[in-house]
Amino acid sequence: MMTTTTVPVSAIKRRQQGEDGDGSVQVQMDPSVNIDTAKVFAVYGKGGIGKSTTSSNLSAAFSKLGKRVLQIGCDPKHDSTFTLTKSLVPTVIDILESVDFHGEELRPDDFVYEGYNGVMCVEAGGPPAGTGCGGYVVGQTVKLLKEHHLLEDTDVVIFDVLGDVVCGGFAAPLQHAERALIVTANDFDSIFAMNRIIAAIQAKSKNYKVRLGGVVANRSAATDEIDRFNEKVGLDTIAHFPDLDVIRKSRLKKSVLFEMESSPELEAVQNEYLKLAATLWAGVDPLTAVPLKDRDIFDLLGFD
Repeated sequence: MMTTTTVPVSAIKRRQQGEDGDGSVQVQMDPSVNIDTAKVFAVYGKGGIGKSTTSSNLSAAFSKLGKRVLQIGCDPKHDSTFTLTKSLVPTVIDILESVDFHGEELRPDDFVYEGYNGVMCVEAGGPPAGTGCGGYVVGQTVKLLKEHHLLEDTDVVIFDVLGDVVCGGFAAPLQHAERALIVTANDFDSIFAMNRIIAAIQAKSKNYKVRLGGVVANRSAATDEIDRFNEKVGLDTIAHFPDLDVIRKSRLKKSVLFEMESSPELEAVQNEYLKLAATLWAGVDPLTAVPLKDRDIFDLLGFD
């Protein structure tokens, strides 16, 4: 079994204040390592809100539209692509560690796994807790994919990003993305996290092409709180997935929704994902949202 180790300190550099948004201290990203041949989306949201379920089913939906899809999981838990591949695949950081970080010794099938309907799956992983920066891991993953020419035949890249951590490391996918999507539920904690993510994305947009693409309402029958927040800050909801048993069961069955036993309820969810994929492929207008102060969120959502 592979073991993890601390990311080499020499591989991590810190940005000076002001280079990547006001007051930002970030991982120094190599400007030559970019993704310029595909539509790139980064999926953010509060921890446990269903980003991996959303990302995997969105990847499957893109594949159903005939697109060549690559999903990159950016969580040390490395379960982003679990329902696509039916397994917890090894992480890039573990595989790089096994060859003493000499990426030239690797072959594509060492770290890229084919999932449902041809979706290509990569789990970036992360350094052990408290020992390194996730931004380095994301950067090395993209670099490795580019060195092996794996991005040249890809139409869509989806980054599934760890929780609501918006430090420099886990804001790193925003360097590569064209649009950032925020998954949220119709509750205060999810919306509070969304507000912080908006601030991070707006900071990154000063130097990178990434822009907010919209909100995905998840695990929620109603969207009144989300709607109220969106109207206040300048966001739009582009998809809505209710809290349905069939969605929970899909993860337990290690399956994306498109391979579950058919039912009217399931078909409605599948169609919503296909609609979302088609909307994103056609292009969504960039949104310029203005995050609220913490006190203003409490006031807006009904707290004394």
